[in-house]
Amino acid sequence: MADFILIDGDKATFLPTFGAAVVTVQPGDLKASGPATLNGKKVCVDGDETQVSVPGCSYLTPQYSIPGTGTLKIASLAVDQKATKTNSGGKAVLLKGAATFTAKFEVQSPAQQPPPGPGSPIPDPTPQYSGFGMFTTTNTLFQGT
Repeated sequence: MADFILIDGDKATFLPTFGAAVVTVQPGDLKASGPATLNGKKVCVDGDETQVSVPGCSYLTPQYSIPGTGTLKIASLAVDQKATKTNSGGKAVLLKGAATFTAKFEVQSPAQQPPPGPGSPIPDPTPQYSGFGMFTTTNTLFQGT
């Protein structure tokens, strides 16, 4: 199935729900490394998605209501987000896709639970949460398969 090819500067948009955690999401920028260009911008190829990193996003959970922070990343692509035939420099180009990619939220500063009495807040022990996201592209002309 043909879909739009992702290019340098396109966005990875994350959904705010990461399991029990709700993250204040921000989009991540794709940095393309493919040798081919579309409209003067490099095309994204397999592996470029691993460079997406959005640090400094706050989060909380129902149990840990004092916000913490972490980094949004792409864990894995959906099947329809990597071309099977179209490639650049020997690597599959990345496609917008209709499905969502799997995202991960890596906790840097844990959210905290208010203490039941006097004392210190209790930190969230979960180091990482899983969620989803999708791509948005400025390319409306060129498609790959």
